[in-house]
Amino acid sequence: MEMILFKKVFIEKNIVNVETTKNIVSRLPKKSRENIVYIDSYQDIFGKVKKPYLQKRDNLNLFIAEKKGVLVKEAPEAYGLSGEKHFYFINSYNCIYECEYCYLQGFFNSPDIVVFTNWDEIKKEIKSVAKKYPGSWFHAGEFSDSLALSHLTGELGHYFKLFKELPEAKLELRTKSINIREALEIDPLNNVIFSFSVSTEDACKNIDLKTPPLKHRLKAIKELQDRGHQVGLHLDPIIWSPNWSEEHTHLVEKLSREISLDKVSYISLGVVRFTETVYHQFKKNYPASSIHQGELTKSFDQKIRYPRALRNKMLSFVRESLIFREVKKELIYDCME
Repeated sequence: MEMILFKKVFIEKNIVNVETTKNIVSRLPKKSRENIVYIDSYQDIFGKVKKPYLQKRDNLNLFIAEKKGVLVKEAPEAYGLSGEKHFYFINSYNCIYECEYCYLQGFFNSPDIVVFTNWDEIKKEIKSVAKKYPGSWFHAGEFSDSLALSHLTGELGHYFKLFKELPEAKLELRTKSINIREALEIDPLNNVIFSFSVSTEDACKNIDLKTPPLKHRLKAIKELQDRGHQVGLHLDPIIWSPNWSEEHTHLVEKLSREISLDKVSYISLGVVRFTETVYHQFKKNYPASSIHQGELTKSFDQKIRYPRALRNKMLSFVRESLIFREVKKELIYDCME
């Protein structure tokens, strides 16, 4: 469970008495509850004045708010398994972790966390999209981590209840968190998948800052699998280093030893990539990052990434390593390629 001490907690006045809001407040650390500020709208404060991304290390605030506008959006191409519609829904902004490559450092004007509480409207829109596009995928965690603060928000119960009613739709919960206690108490559904991003041990330690170590993520995956939950994996981003092939061979071997790799629902592969805006912020925030060792150049989609030949070499190597460990090739897909 992630115990985060927020400097201030901003709550929109119109949702102070909403049950979800009251539950979140009751679960906050005592010191955070002593610094509540009531506001008209989170948009009046969040990102109005640019707040440096790295202030999240010692000056992180929480906003509890109501999301206006579109709540469910179509995902970009190559976001998930091909041949099916993919959507993501907006339940929160920003993440408590600090991965050096994270695109959020160039997306919002603030690293503060925003949690939205208008669940009835979000669920209604998901139902509407699912009815229009049967068999669609819905993804949580586009702008945040799906599990890291779930003990605070109480989201998981909402997810499972909704998708039990939508057996043809699929839900992916993207995460690097080991916050699975609540998940282990919920009956599994075949159409709800916990998908974990996993990196080499060195990357988990030195690039995926503040995230759980690889061994703890694998332990969480095994516990979920043993409970009967569906699990997916994202070996993304794959990051070049002088020993990248050996490191990823060891990663795949470790996956094979410590979890039921043959029971994983799917595995996505992707190399590190940045938009120009995020790349500028990355260079500013992490000038000593080991990611700078690799050759990064502007690609076909204007993103900054490795040259195509190197990308193909890395992706093919990891894919073949997984197939050698008896992962079915049709369950492996390239992300954002």
